[in-house]
Amino acid sequence: MTAVQTAPVGAKTVWKLDPAHTLVEFSAKHLMISTVKGRITGVDGIIRINENEVANSSVEATLDARTLDTRIEPRDQHLRSADFLDVEKFPAITFRSTKIEGDEQNFKLTGDLTIRDITRPITLEVTFEGQTKDPWGGERVGFSATGKFDRRDYGLTWNVLLESGGLTVGNDIKISLEVEAIRQAE
Repeated sequence: MTAVQTAPVGAKTVWKLDPAHTLVEFSAKHLMISTVKGRITGVDGIIRINENEVANSSVEATLDARTLDTRIEPRDQHLRSADFLDVEKFPAITFRSTKIEGDEQNFKLTGDLTIRDITRPITLEVTFEGQTKDPWGGERVGFSATGKFDRRDYGLTWNVLLESGGLTVGNDIKISLEVEAIRQAE
């Protein structure tokens, strides 16, 4: 989060996530020997950046779980089913920040992640990628972030035990985000 030296103390800028330039990916182990990756394309959210004090910034985001895509439709249908995300009952995955620690270039973003109406804390490692003016007269910021969570903490418990003693689907879900946001009018 870039600091603007001329901003008044406590000044906040509001940035809306650009879904066309924001990537939300996840991965999990399959059969304990390979990694399956997917993405969620339905993204909406707001970043409020305190220009003088990163810790007083905030993030709110909503993911449309129905847009989950692993490039294999039968697998996508299973992940959207009641065995996993149950998107008919719980179409949204939400994140609301609760704490930001670090400097404006690299920081830990802690917040409440809600999946299937179960809310648990998660911490993301975030890197500020820069700020620029776009060719259409707007301003944009970029961030990269990574984190992980145990899917069982959100009621995502479906699994099959393998003959070797491992699991069909690993419990750790890794997430990776590439975020671009557009500055909103004051």
